[in-house]
Amino acid sequence: MSRYTVANIVKVTLAIAFFIFMPFIVTILGMVKKNWKVIAEGVLYSVLFVAALSIDTESSLGTLSAFVGLGSIVVSAVRFYMLRDLWLSRKAKVPGRNETYQPNTAWPSAPHQSAVAEPMVPSTEHLSQSLAWVTTQAKQSKNRLPADGYVSILETCHTLDAVIDAEARQPLGDPQFEYELTAAVREYLPAVVRGYLAIPPSMVDTRQANGRTANEELVEQLQLLSRQAEMLHASRHRQTSRDLTSTGDFLRERFGQQQGGFDFGIK
Repeated sequence: MSRYTVANIVKVTLAIAFFIFMPFIVTILGMVKKNWKVIAEGVLYSVLFVAALSIDTESSLGTLSAFVGLGSIVVSAVRFYMLRDLWLSRKAKVPGRNETYQPNTAWPSAPHQSAVAEPMVPSTEHLSQSLAWVTTQAKQSKNRLPADGYVSILETCHTLDAVIDAEARQPLGDPQFEYELTAAVREYLPAVVRGYLAIPPSMVDTRQANGRTANEELVEQLQLLSRQAEMLHASRHRQTSRDLTSTGDFLRERFGQQQGGFDFGIK
């Protein structure tokens, strides 16, 4: 993603031109984006700036007021730059030939019957690649992730990996199960991790419109995915247990009443 657009260049030019009014610009930015934390910061900088201007430069506090006024401008300018994700739009990057593998970004729709063609279910190798991508991203970004979120990602990946291994050894053959496993591994989990890592570290504790921070959203969504992974794991192994029981019933019926040794069905 690139920020070099005409609109962004105009915004930066205006910000430089009105640099001295930066405390007020930060306040206006918070009001436009409805971010109460930014509004509070901007108001604080504006109050300090106005207070510094109201003090007579020839008084005993003249020097101090000058430093306070200049400091409020500089600090608000730094904060304005740190909040650039709120006012500088991004330009979509055109996919190239050498892009590295990443899981799908689109959230899947519910499976439906089609008279033309049935959607292909990814192989267990592809599912393992998606899971490996999530694990790698989590480990590389360990310092950015909340501690409980990091642990939850690794535990969920471990659970899903066990399900994928079981499917590789003996496919269940259940289309609904395959769809839910594919969606969790290739869509939901990568989307949650990718979405969180796209948020600037300075904003992960900022309250959103729903009253939650990015950290709180991440932890809750990972808890939901962890429960889904556990359900898939339990469903997969319940079926394995039923298959074993069915095999035992067949063997008992076929050979359980044999007297005088097995004849292996040969008469």
